[in-house]
Amino acid sequence: MSDEKVEKPKDEDAVILQAYAKTRKSLIARLDNWEDQKTWDEFYQTYWRLIYSVAVKAGLRPEEAFDCVQETILSIAKQSKKKLYDPEQGSFKTWLMNMTRWRINDQFRKRKKDTAMTGGEWDDDRKTAVIDRVEDPNGDVLSRLWDVEWKKNIADAALARVKAQVSPKQYQIFDFYVIRQWDAQRVQEKLNVSMAQVYLAKHRVGSVLKKELAKLEDEID
Repeated sequence: MSDEKVEKPKDEDAVILQAYAKTRKSLIARLDNWEDQKTWDEFYQTYWRLIYSVAVKAGLRPEEAFDCVQETILSIAKQSKKKLYDPEQGSFKTWLMNMTRWRINDQFRKRKKDTAMTGGEWDDDRKTAVIDRVEDPNGDVLSRLWDVEWKKNIADAALARVKAQVSPKQYQIFDFYVIRQWDAQRVQEKLNVSMAQVYLAKHRVGSVLKKELAKLEDEID
């Protein structure tokens, strides 16, 4: 067996968050002359991971996926100024999926162009794309992928909002007891809290979560 040391891989979440911060800063800078940047910042924080996750699972590399995130949200911002989204023509969920789909395709076209310029094989490179290699006789692969990631993203976005509204202790109790589904006694021992505190946190944090989920649903209707 070789004694050669194997380099420890970078923490994936840390790398993603660094790229997120860089992309967000760049995006806000590009929105510099537009009104209500706070709203767009909140929109970015709510949907960036959804767009990123779908883009990566569709076959884009991380750096391409972040370009997709930025270009998708910029496109949405521009369309919003022109009021091109019409709720009567379909749901926001579907509209956002289509905006994301187009930007994903843009990234594949860009990769094809860049690969052609360097003399590489585009077909071999794109084999990994979920869209290309999965045959789906029952419907659109990207649509099904979007549905799964959409539900997860809405739950994560609501939890992020909840975390900013409750005490760290209450959120921690809720996390262990409700999200991770530890039994109450284990939560008590781990966090040194009473049974009453466990049930109180479940009730209070659960109520806030329910309200935030409802708000998110209202925002996307």
